[in-house]
Amino acid sequence: MDKTAFWQIVESAKVEARGNQQVQEQALISSLEKLDLEQIIEFECFLREYLIEADHYNIIAAQKIIDGYVSDDPYLYFRCWLIGQGEAIFSDALRNPDSLASIIEDPYQDFEPLLYVATIAFEKRTGRKEEDETFPRAIASERGLDYDSRCETKGEDWTENQLPKMLPKLWKKFGAV
Repeated sequence: MDKTAFWQIVESAKVEARGNQQVQEQALISSLEKLDLEQIIEFECFLREYLIEADHYNIIAAQKIIDGYVSDDPYLYFRCWLIGQGEAIFSDALRNPDSLASIIEDPYQDFEPLLYVATIAFEKRTGRKEEDETFPRAIASERGLDYDSRCETKGEDWTENQLPKMLPKLWKKFGAV
């Protein structure tokens, strides 16, 4: 699997789901379980690469404005949601988080189940339920693809009073309440 195939799977599931996250999750699992085990593992590795890539103070600022707060788990789930929107929205948001103002209607965007689709597909393909070192998450971690607090957030930190000028469209839509 390459990055193009990763995004094709994500896009296809998004289209099929039409905004329903449960359908999107099931579509992702269904697509992944048809692949060989190495491809499922590669999907997990690409997912983690993109989670790490999206770990940026500008993305934190966007979530802060949209949700009104940021903490570890919701920030991770927000990045999952961002990936689940597909490559174009993901890339646009990394370049300019203010672009999210045109697509987000409601606060609290999260797609936590994205973290588990490769594991579930792997379980279905192998019939094994107990995770070991052969599972996608273990292999991705072994490759150094950890998206937790050990990663260093990119960019420059900000203060709350900078947010209206930093991301004016998001501020107008969510922050000026």
